[in-house]
Amino acid sequence: MLEQPRFCMVWLWTYFWTIWYFVMLFMIYVYRFSLNYKDHLITAPSPAMFGTESSLSMFLNTLTPKFYVALTGTSSLISGLILIFEWWYFRKYGTSFIEQVSVSHLRPLLGGVDTSSPNNSNTSNGDADSNRQSVSECKVWRNPLNLFRGAEYNRYTWVTGREPLTYYDMNLSAQDHQTFFTCDSDHLRPADAIMQKAWRERNPQARISAAHEALELEDCATAYILLAEEEATTIVDAEKLFKQALKAGEGCYRRSQQLQHHGSQYEAQHRRDTNVLVYIKRRLSMCSRKLGRTREAVKMMRDLMKEFPLLSMFNIHENLLESLLELQNYADVQAVLAKYDDISLPKSATICYTAALLKARAVSDKFSPEAASRRGLSTAEMNAVEAIHRAVEFNPHVPKYLLEMKSLILPPEHILKRGDSEAIAYAFFHLQHWKRVEGALNLLHCTWEGTFRMIPYPLEKGHLFYPYPICTETADRELLPTVFHEVSVYPKKELPFFILFTAGLCSFTAMLALLTHQFPELMGVFAKAFLSTLFAPLNFIMEKVESILPSSLWHQLTRI
Repeated sequence: MLEQPRFCMVWLWTYFWTIWYFVMLFMIYVYRFSLNYKDHLITAPSPAMFGTESSLSMFLNTLTPKFYVALTGTSSLISGLILIFEWWYFRKYGTSFIEQVSVSHLRPLLGGVDTSSPNNSNTSNGDADSNRQSVSECKVWRNPLNLFRGAEYNRYTWVTGREPLTYYDMNLSAQDHQTFFTCDSDHLRPADAIMQKAWRERNPQARISAAHEALELEDCATAYILLAEEEATTIVDAEKLFKQALKAGEGCYRRSQQLQHHGSQYEAQHRRDTNVLVYIKRRLSMCSRKLGRTREAVKMMRDLMKEFPLLSMFNIHENLLESLLELQNYADVQAVLAKYDDISLPKSATICYTAALLKARAVSDKFSPEAASRRGLSTAEMNAVEAIHRAVEFNPHVPKYLLEMKSLILPPEHILKRGDSEAIAYAFFHLQHWKRVEGALNLLHCTWEGTFRMIPYPLEKGHLFYPYPICTETADRELLPTVFHEVSVYPKKELPFFILFTAGLCSFTAMLALLTHQFPELMGVFAKAFLSTLFAPLNFIMEKVESILPSSLWHQLTRI
């Protein structure tokens, strides 16, 4: 769609600078000719005075090196300013300003297709469907393996002085807490009313003080949650607070369960108490996993999934997959994948790459690229390679972290599926599992780049999944600390033609200005030779015109 406007802009951009030089030269030529004409005004003008070799030579001889320096220096300055603006616009908006203007304003002048016409209604509908799918895929999800703020994120800040979480990420967490841990009936219980205000506080110390104030009134489960997440400095301390929260949360859950059918207010309160209880049990299982009690953690996760099978928003099965991989219980991992790796369920990097790891495990210990190139891939090896290609197509950012081609950072509290944030969250916890399987990383290293040969246009069509969404870079830059982390971008954006063209033009004119300043005589010879060659067709035409038209006509024209 950009080819016609792009070609036109290349043409206009090139001729703009050509006309700029010609206008400057023509103005000086006219000025010099007028001076020369005044000197010969007392005599009858001859045809040789107008536009022949002598007048051209006279014009060229009057040009000093300072003129060439000024001309090329001005052009270089203008090109440099345009280059800086184009680069800034490209870095901020991901597109060329000149190209965008050409698409928006030149296409109607060039006879471009109007997308609003009835003939293209099908195309427009298809684009709308694609945009809706892209928006749905760019939904931000809660990271099921998110770390503890006090015991992990804050400790990282104390040691390094860096903030691992962005304001956007923490603001999303605050919204999640208000959704999960508050309801309209909180004003009926004083402690819950205090916590409702605490979840809206931006200052961490104010939130912690409000939680202590709520606990002075009664045992409040959400107050214990806040202290476990933000005040506890170790996982052991967090686990103790979560156990206290569990005791308080179970009591509230039982009471609200008995009253849930008495009205919409009690139903909302029971829904809130259910979310609180599920959150506490899930975090307790994560504490057990972090403290090395993996089997206990697996049992708690299985019990939680059986007790609340409909609460898929927490993605507890991803926690379960990671714990089972730690136990090297690959049969149970396969059983979980068989349930959740379904076409009707949303995918994730954990699902796709764990499935690839299991298939790679069957062949990776004996896999050799040289032997495979000689004899071809076996059925099992082909299945493993296809699983890797499937995983890479879903999230192409993960392999560089698993192969340690990019450094890892702490995962954010929210992730964007198929984005760099999800890749970091997956690799942070699963890199050790890939290293544990002999040859798995070698197989990944040999085959992952082959995925891109199967997807010639990743932004327009996909192979096994929907086309890769174009909004991931913007969302990942909001979720990840770009101060010390370079966000992975797929597909790699090529520099627009106009940035390259302007950079080349700026460099060329600046070099001409420098050479003219350093070697004025030599550059003057080159400039005269170039202009003589350039004006040769014009001189030839002028000579033919002079030979045809009478000299009296020239005299009348000069008097006009």
